[in-house]
Amino acid sequence: MNRYSKITLVAIIVIIIPFAYSILNIFAAEQLQFKWSEDKFSFFELSNGGDVEFCNTMPYWSSFKKFEIITFYDMKQNGIFTVYPLTINPTSAAIQKGVFSSEEFTSAQYVFMNLDFEFDGGDIRIDPNKLYVTVNISTPIIGIIPYTTTLQYSGFEFSNLMNNEKLSC
Repeated sequence: MNRYSKITLVAIIVIIIPFAYSILNIFAAEQLQFKWSEDKFSFFELSNGGDVEFCNTMPYWSSFKKFEIITFYDMKQNGIFTVYPLTINPTSAAIQKGVFSSEEFTSAQYVFMNLDFEFDGGDIRIDPNKLYVTVNISTPIIGIIPYTTTLQYSGFEFSNLMNNEKLSC
């Protein structure tokens, strides 16, 4: 193998590695497990901010640029809970703080309090079927090309997911 072939081979490897890592990161984002880190999850607690526990089930490092939990009630956005950049070691868990923001904060908290009451077995005051949650996980390709993995849940399904006892890590 001559000198130019070696240089070409090294250049190809250097170019492929960032793309391969980005693709692995996208796959890891789809496999990412998460739950509320503190005692019991409630949408009201989510509106006050808190910690989320993440579990990377992959045998390599996984990172994301932004993790957003967007709540909607009756097709209207109630608010966004945002967790900023995090890198998680292979097959391990990490806890990261998040912040909730909303244009109509008191209205969001009112809806969340009523829904938490209903999900805990209380009387139905507002329709729980109108609540749905979208989770966006941003993992840019080679650090500059935006890519977002989106997961959608019903409100009750999301509440159960966040109250999960154990993650796979």
